[in-house]
Amino acid sequence: MEAIEGNIVDIVKGEVFPGRIYFDTHIQKIERLSKVLDYFILPGLVDAHVHIESSMLLPSEFARLAVRHGTLAAVSDPHEIANVSGIEGIDFMLENAERIPFRFVFGAPACVPATSFESTGISITADDINELFQNKKVNYLSEMMNFPGVLNGDTEVMAKIAVARKYGKPIDGHAPGLMGDALRKYVHAGSLEDMAIISTDHECTTLEEAEEKIRSGMKILIRNGSAAKDFDALIPLINRYPAGVMFCTDDFHPDDLLRGHINRMLAKGVAEGVDLFSVIRAATLNPVQHYQIDLGMVQPGTSADFIVVDDLQNFTVRKSFLRGDCVYDRAGEKSDLIFWSETNRNLKTSFPGHFGAAKISVSDIAVTATSDTMKVIQAVNGDLLTHQIFCPVNPGTVVESDKETDTLKLIVLNRYRPAKPAVAFIRGFGLKQGALVSTVAHDSHHIIAVGCDDDSIVKAINHIIDLKGGLAVVYNKNLIDLKLDITGLMSSASGEEVAAEYEALNTAARDMGCVLTAPFMTLSFMALLVIPELKLSDRGLFNVTRFERTDLFV
Repeated sequence: MEAIEGNIVDIVKGEVFPGRIYFDTHIQKIERLSKVLDYFILPGLVDAHVHIESSMLLPSEFARLAVRHGTLAAVSDPHEIANVSGIEGIDFMLENAERIPFRFVFGAPACVPATSFESTGISITADDINELFQNKKVNYLSEMMNFPGVLNGDTEVMAKIAVARKYGKPIDGHAPGLMGDALRKYVHAGSLEDMAIISTDHECTTLEEAEEKIRSGMKILIRNGSAAKDFDALIPLINRYPAGVMFCTDDFHPDDLLRGHINRMLAKGVAEGVDLFSVIRAATLNPVQHYQIDLGMVQPGTSADFIVVDDLQNFTVRKSFLRGDCVYDRAGEKSDLIFWSETNRNLKTSFPGHFGAAKISVSDIAVTATSDTMKVIQAVNGDLLTHQIFCPVNPGTVVESDKETDTLKLIVLNRYRPAKPAVAFIRGFGLKQGALVSTVAHDSHHIIAVGCDDDSIVKAINHIIDLKGGLAVVYNKNLIDLKLDITGLMSSASGEEVAAEYEALNTAARDMGCVLTAPFMTLSFMALLVIPELKLSDRGLFNVTRFERTDLFV
């Protein structure tokens, strides 16, 4: 049996006291001490909603970096790899995560595909959901993004919800901007019961929306991801509804993961004057209770899962423990790396992609104006929402990217089979030269590119086809890339390597004039047809508010 001393943060009783913890795989005893100690012991942190694939890392590698910041569990929706490779892809994620010392809670993806207005590599049915729930590692129904399907009582959508209810699984929501009668109908999913059937939402961007959803019975996941950052707007929720909020990153890139994780949200909350126990509860007790996570809360008789931090202001981690094993030790990082290497030795790190795109030429993305007005997507820095704006054009002329007005050509190309590219225009990137391209394009993960000239765009797209997945920039006529060898979504390399290559791409994008904080993350959401207002699928422009296709020209 081992022992460790520190100022213990008891989130269950709401007190901090100096103490000594006796533990093996479980906490056997907690002894109160009279002396005040220099550091603090608290429960491990939980990311209440994340797509591991968005880190571009394997689950095992994501976990290795996350425990450095005190995150010991993640509620993971394998929606991205499911869109590319279906249940086989989900099984790959489960297998990779199986033996590592980390608490992954995986969901059954509810919306593969997210909509019927895009081409997909695969689909997951209600029968597939039923099969997934036979696996004890699949513990909830992932975000129900098809809110129109819920509101309209779509047969397949309602069948998936019924399967989750049959197994008593929590159902995650995804309903940006939904309020009023439509929200109530969505939350209850056609049921006459008083309780919320769809029980969470992580898409709130305003306090008004979040509070109405809480009153409707939902838990609100406050998001602070690489592109979407809603923490500042939603901070007041933590004190007002201490049992009703959780923290999540949703989509988090590897360079951000090296710098911090959920612990940065704790630090920000405390700095903003949020009650200490309420802010820690949002990252520990609340998600553990909601998702029934097997994670100890620093109580006698529970699993020995806890973290040691320097203070309760910055939450910088000294050590992380899972089942009594020290999985991170800041003072002995080399031995920790050996520990993780031994644990991960036989984990599967190879998985083929689903990639059948054909190369394109400049003529394939030429656009001729058919009227005097063109619809343009307006991207917003730090937000997944876009706006529809209108731009004057000359009928009958070829429309090119215009750097002066920041009206750039946006392309989505089917990654699964040869097809004609879809073309639109976008503002908000600020590029002055070259092009960006990625095979991370939510949710169907086609090839998506934005650029200042057709030659650069075509060069970038054709290079990524040769690479069979990844991110790239064409910059000063040169190519910089990051190969994503696992389904075009993740890399089998280390987190440090991926983060360095990704940062090089971001640096190049900034040098090219890009004004966005996370250019590739923002680009990836320009194809997401379930977040308003105007997006581009491989089949053309899509008005999310009206939930229908729309023409490029008015």
